[in-house]
Amino acid sequence: MAIHCSRICLQYLIHLAHDNVDFRLPEIRSLLSLRGKPFDPGENFKEKSPFWLLNGLSEEDVNSIMARTVCAKSAFELWGHGRTHSELRNSLLKYPTENMSPFLQKDSTYKINVYTFNKTLEFEDRIKKIDAMEYLSFEGRVNLRNPKHIFCLLEDYGTDPNDIPDEPLYIYFGRWIADGQRELIRSHSVKNRHFIGNTSMDAGLSFIMANHASVKAHDLVYDPFVGTGSLLVACSHFGAYVCGTDIDYNTIHGIGKASRKNQKWRGPDENIRANLRQYGSEKLYVDVLVSDASKPIWRDGVLFDAIITDPPYGIRESTRRTGSQKDSVNSVKPSEDYVGDSHVPVSMAYHLSDIFTDLLNFSAQHLVIGGRLVYWLPIYRPEYCEEMVPLNACLRLVSNCEQTLSSHTSRRLITMEKIKEPEETDALAHLSDPHFSPYQGHNAFREKYFSGISKRTLTGKEETNKMAANGGE
Repeated sequence: MAIHCSRICLQYLIHLAHDNVDFRLPEIRSLLSLRGKPFDPGENFKEKSPFWLLNGLSEEDVNSIMARTVCAKSAFELWGHGRTHSELRNSLLKYPTENMSPFLQKDSTYKINVYTFNKTLEFEDRIKKIDAMEYLSFEGRVNLRNPKHIFCLLEDYGTDPNDIPDEPLYIYFGRWIADGQRELIRSHSVKNRHFIGNTSMDAGLSFIMANHASVKAHDLVYDPFVGTGSLLVACSHFGAYVCGTDIDYNTIHGIGKASRKNQKWRGPDENIRANLRQYGSEKLYVDVLVSDASKPIWRDGVLFDAIITDPPYGIRESTRRTGSQKDSVNSVKPSEDYVGDSHVPVSMAYHLSDIFTDLLNFSAQHLVIGGRLVYWLPIYRPEYCEEMVPLNACLRLVSNCEQTLSSHTSRRLITMEKIKEPEETDALAHLSDPHFSPYQGHNAFREKYFSGISKRTLTGKEETNKMAANGGE
């Protein structure tokens, strides 16, 4: 390890996955913040590129990122790069010999891999590219099964699958350091999870949210709309203690109708605790409660290191809160499979604008300074502008990433960080400053969502009628 620390002028290359592209930069920034390191990219940085150059890091920093990221595939110590193989050769020959030599010794073993982005090479072409690098003074033996050192030639053929160039746009060569945690997406897939529901969060997005929140070991993380606990699973994987609340009695207790195909009722051990037990993190499970997110149940003061949640949008899960008989005009009856106590509180509509206002106010009250709130904000795309994102005087907006759901709807992953404790003057500021006013347009998201579906259906019918009139052409 000493040889790594003594070497200087190192630059690292991150090879990123090309899905969830909008989430990659905030994830890497958040993971670097856990190490107290800034994001310092190389020249000509392009956020949408599958390859990023990073400066000012140690190998330990890079390993810490790769031990958590699900957006990056691999990381390398960059030895050379260029627009052509000739430029790559010149760059490699200029790389300091003292940085290379520890990995080229006679008693070492190695192999060279060839990675291409947006193009598939035949095996023979890969071998030719490796043979062409004979100018590097490898003195060790080739070992393809268990090498001590792995080196990689990476070629970037752009991002347009319909316009792939004959030659790469850019080429990199370096020493492999570590792979990311893409395997978590498969190992934690909801398809194989013990307890799921209609709105269980995708495993990959759950880990991204945990990383955006900079969740770390021994943190206490809270989800006020916990559902089946997908976000608790992801946070507990990184060593955080987890808890949550939800208004749905059946979901919290793991009873009622099942969400799986060919299964009518949930089994006796289908619950959130069982999910954490499945992944070996039950010891980090604090508890979950049946509770209304619009009602205060927590003592005053700082409680949580992070709040991570996916509020209901009113599409697959209703947005509701408890009320009283006085408000029963707009009340909602309990579901047919409700098996709780005989007394059922009146269930009221809970507008999206109120959900987000309450969520931000709660986070301002109960997060530690520097703690993060990460949540999803549903958006009707034709009307979206940045002013729609809810604000709070105690919270700083860190990132705003879009996941497209359809041509007219999307949801945005909002990350905020607490920067100060609430003051009495904040309430007055929220009333006087329109930037802090709830955006009422969120309340119509359900109607706009289904109106978009209706429009597409009508358009399809019109197209069908038009084709029929034209003889089916």
